[in-house]
Amino acid sequence: MIVRPLIGVSTYLEAGTRWGLWELEAALLPAGYPRLVQRAGGLAAMLPPDAPEHAAATVARLDGLVIAGGPDVEPVHYGATPDPRTGPPARARDAWELALIREALAAGLPLLGICRGMQLLNVALGGTLVQHIDGHAQVPGVFGHHTVKPVPGTLYGTVVPEETSVPTYHHQAVDRLGTGLTVSAQAADGTVEAVELPGPPWVLGVQWHPEMGGDLRVMQALVSAATRS
Repeated sequence: MIVRPLIGVSTYLEAGTRWGLWELEAALLPAGYPRLVQRAGGLAAMLPPDAPEHAAATVARLDGLVIAGGPDVEPVHYGATPDPRTGPPARARDAWELALIREALAAGLPLLGICRGMQLLNVALGGTLVQHIDGHAQVPGVFGHHTVKPVPGTLYGTVVPEETSVPTYHHQAVDRLGTGLTVSAQAADGTVEAVELPGPPWVLGVQWHPEMGGDLRVMQALVSAATRS
C-alpha cells in the first residue's frame, strides 16, 4: 500500500459564515487547497488557528506543511506602521501561523508558503513587506494572471525551469528578505514572486496561488519532499 504523506494546511477563522440555516464562526479553507494537495498525491489536513504553544506538537504529526493565502500580515510583526491600504489584522492567525513556520523550520519539515504564507515566511525570518503595490490584484475578488521568471539553479527553478503564467491576487510583496532566504522567481516588474531557503530542508514560498491553476509541479515537489522526510 502506498502511504500518502500528511500535509497540513492552515485555515481561515471567519465570523458570521453562513451555510444552510446556520450563521456561525467557522474554520474554513477554499477547496482549491486540499484538492491541490490531493491531486499532488498527499493527504490534506486542515489546521485551524490554535494556541501558538501547540505548534510544535502539531508539526510533529505532519509530513509537510502549507501556509495558505489570506489577509494581510499585521505590520507590527515586521516593525512597521500600518498603511491606510493594509487590511484589518487577523491576530490569531498571524500568531498561529508564525509559530507553525518557526516550528517547521526547527524540525526540518518540508514547508510551502502560498501568497500570505510566503510573506509570513519572510517575516518569520526577520524580513519586511511592501504594504501596497499596484497591478497584482486588478479586479477585486477576481484572480488575474501574469508571468513569473524562475532564477536558474534555485529549488523553484529546478521544479519549474521555464517562465510560466500564474494565477495571482495580492497587493503586498516582499521588501527586505528574511535571514537566509534567496529570491527564486520574479515578475516582469521586479516583484519577488518566490523565495526559498537553501536546503535541506525543503522550504519554498510562492506569491501566486497554485491552488487556482492546473500546474501541480510545486505541490508535487512538496509532497515528494514530505514523502522522503
